[in-house]
Amino acid sequence: MRLDKFLCKSTDFTRVESIDLIEARKVRVNGIVIVTPQAQVHENNSIMLAGQRLIARPSRYIMLHKPMNTLCSNVDGDYPSVMNYLHMDRAEDLHITGRLDADTTGLLLLTDDGRWSFNIINPKYHCEKTYRVTLRDPIEEGDIDELVSRFEQGLQLQGEKSLTLAAKLEVIASHQVLLTLCEGRYHQVKRMFFTVGNRVVGLHRQQVGKLSLDIELGEWRYLTEDEVSGFNCYESVI
Repeated sequence: MRLDKFLCKSTDFTRVESIDLIEARKVRVNGIVIVTPQAQVHENNSIMLAGQRLIARPSRYIMLHKPMNTLCSNVDGDYPSVMNYLHMDRAEDLHITGRLDADTTGLLLLTDDGRWSFNIINPKYHCEKTYRVTLRDPIEEGDIDELVSRFEQGLQLQGEKSLTLAAKLEVIASHQVLLTLCEGRYHQVKRMFFTVGNRVVGLHRQQVGKLSLDIELGEWRYLTEDEVSGFNCYESVI
């Protein structure tokens, strides 16, 4: 992780205070003074501040059931931030792993472990996310096979150079489908259905990898060790 972030995770200093300490030549990494806050360090490095070795606090891994009209941001904006639901120390150190639009509900993952979240959001590791999608227009019985095939083959989204990666589409009602994909392009689900001539009027993420949403709206919980380790098994498929 970044050196300034490591200081935040191993002390009570803020990000600004940590940067000041680094730039003031107060921090050594493996015996060498480092003055670049964004320098990458490993937890096995010897990182010293004022003669004391720093040890990072254990990482946190959290599931949150995101309500409608909330922002996947660390601060409030046009809508309140989802961080308002987390009542814990140093919640500001957490980042959201795979953001959802303000009008989308469902499973959010939050952590302060950058390597863990990278395995989830990078499409080359093929971590699938499943959404329940409510559509404006009904899907006719005779159109299902063709629609499923188009999503499997990839769609050409407006303004994109490459097709979307293969996605799984399951029609569960005339106006509702389950869509599973391993990408996270800008407004991707909405744009995919716009491309096939429909419109998304409701969107809910119910599963990430093998982890299914199991808490009430607005609630959160820590992941178990098995749930956390379940995201470390992905291998590149690209």
